[in-house]
Formats: sequence, structure tokens, C-alpha cells
Amino acid sequence: MGQGEPGTSADIRPATAADTSAVREVVQAAYLPWGEIIGMRPLPMEADYPALINAERVWVTGDAPGGPISALIVLIPEDGVLLVDNVAVHPSAQGRGLGRGLLAFAEDRARSLGLRALRLYTNEKMTSNIALYESLGYHRTDRETIEGRHAVHLRKVLSLSD
Repeated sequence: MGQGEPGTSADIRPATAADTSAVREVVQAAYLPWGEIIGMRPLPMEADYPALINAERVWVTGDAPGGPISALIVLIPEDGVLLVDNVAVHPSAQGRGLGRGLLAFAEDRARSLGLRALRLYTNEKMTSNIALYESLGYHRTDRETIEGRHAVHLRKVLSLSD
């Protein structure tokens, strides 16, 4: 993606309190279809977004530079790894590379924090998401049940040359 295209790091910014409503709207729209597939509300729909925004964990981008928020990523630094807690793209903006751009941003963010790996987890029934993560170099590391939801854990080690 070139400079100024949607999803580039130049267009990704930390969410502010004023973005809370838009963040919730994107998450609800992105995850609503998955609720029927997995049989319950996906965990990102239950998150405390005001607290995550206040802790500077939410990053947002739009479908057009300076436009309304259409995608977000929640990043949480952990011991030696950056947790990609959530990636959400509004259905009206899906298929335009925003999710991939946010995941590339997460890699850059991890490097800037001196972290050499990213990790994430997703519901095992979200097979298209798992396929995307694997195509981007994430590898399955574990499975667990979280509040009745069956999760697949994935990890990506960042090479020293990146």
C-alpha cells in the first residue's frame, strides 16, 4: 500500500474517547455475522472499549484518509510479545486491505516496542480469519476453551531483518 492509501500506517491513529461510539459500531457490525456461526456473541463484542481506548490500546483507520472510522485493531504489549486482541473491519469496507494494513501496522508496532513476536487467538469456527492469519505467516500454537468458545491461538515471530 502506498502513502495515503487506506490502511497505511500514515492513516492509522490511536483512538480517542470521541471515537468510542464509532469503535463500538465497527466491532458490532464486523462480529454480528459470526455470532450465528459460533452460537454466541464473539468476545470482542463484550470488550470494554472506553477502558481500552483510555489505555491507548485501540488504533483506528478509515476507508479513506481523514474519513470515518471503518476498521480498528486492539494491541496489548505482553512479556516479549504483542497481543493482537482484536482486528475488526466494518462489512462495508471489507475486501479493501484494511485488515492486512492493520496487521502490518501491528508488526511495525511490535518492532518499535522491541517485541519480536505477535500472538492472537480467534474462534475455531472463524476459518476464513484463520486462513488469512496463516497466509500472513502466523502459525497455530494452541487451542483452548474461553468462556464456552473454542479458540485457536496463533503466533508470528518477526525476523531480525524486518
